[in-house]
Amino acid sequence: MYRMNSRKYLVLVLALLIVIPSFGQKKKKEDEEGVTTYVTEGIAYALPRTGIKLHIEAIREKFEPGPYAVYAEQLLGIKDAKTKPSTQWLISEVKITTFSEPDPEQVHKAFGDGAILVSLAADGCIAGINSSNTEALPEVCMSNKVGQKPDKEDGFSFDYFSDTPFVTQGDSSNNFRPARVSVEQKAAEAARRILNARMNQYDLAALRIDGEYPDGKAYEVSLEELKRTEKNYITLFVGRTTYKKESYSIDYIPGAKDKNPSVAFRISDENGVVPASDLSGKPVMIEFETVPGLADQYAGNAKSDNPNAGSSGVYYRMPGVANIKVSYEMNTLATARETIAQFGVVAPLPEELLNGAYSVSFHPGTGAIKSVVKK
Repeated sequence: MYRMNSRKYLVLVLALLIVIPSFGQKKKKEDEEGVTTYVTEGIAYALPRTGIKLHIEAIREKFEPGPYAVYAEQLLGIKDAKTKPSTQWLISEVKITTFSEPDPEQVHKAFGDGAILVSLAADGCIAGINSSNTEALPEVCMSNKVGQKPDKEDGFSFDYFSDTPFVTQGDSSNNFRPARVSVEQKAAEAARRILNARMNQYDLAALRIDGEYPDGKAYEVSLEELKRTEKNYITLFVGRTTYKKESYSIDYIPGAKDKNPSVAFRISDENGVVPASDLSGKPVMIEFETVPGLADQYAGNAKSDNPNAGSSGVYYRMPGVANIKVSYEMNTLATARETIAQFGVVAPLPEELLNGAYSVSFHPGTGAIKSVVKK
């Protein structure tokens, strides 16, 4: 009986010796998996980049030739009167402003204490570390003006401008049948009215000198009416030009390695300001000239001797500075000097600042460190 119990006891001991190492290995594996899970989980965030918003004012110049343009030189001595309609857009003003947004090329993940202490802005950009008083950019949505207003015609038409009749009464030579007035006859009549208006202005000025116009207001009104009549009839020969102003805005995001200069947008004679992808228009270029040596100095001083630098996954940005120029057909339309976040250098935040003893805040527009305060 004793031997049987001894044998059972021995079997039990051997079983325990086999199970206990297995249990320990399993526990160790679970612990290692727990550590691995902790390392891979964290808080994702982005550093901001700088966008350029171009506010553009353009003027449409539309020319409509006069119906008597071919007779301008013959009847009035006006040379080179245009006979074909045309439309062109001219850029009258360009203003440069900036905005901030998350940079898809600078998305990071904070681990450990960095993940516990990090504060994010509404757009997902880093705002602070162990800091409750983080500055936030105003949440303002600015829509781009890319369409044109519908044309409002002023009712003017050369077809109804001249008071010369289209037909005249016939005579005995054509059995008194109405005869259509030719374009040449209408042009001659319009030229006669122009010359009469000029002569009447001369006569009016002569009467003014002779004191025949005691009422100065009557003189001014009469003279103004004669000038208006002359101007209106001249348009029958030289044509009419109308102007229309439109406002647009275009967003442009400069890349750190983009080709320089680049096409910001295009201007089409038919459609005005159009996107850079619309090849119907002529290109308007944007160019960035970075401040020389600034990024190199940043990169040199951002190097760390700490082998654990960056292990927390918390980074900040030292933004660059650039001169911006917008040009069209070799003419400069606008210039500005701005801070451009993505033209700078990204560096890891020192690990010593992530132990909870310090409060770090960031500029929301650039991702640069705003302050470091010891708590």
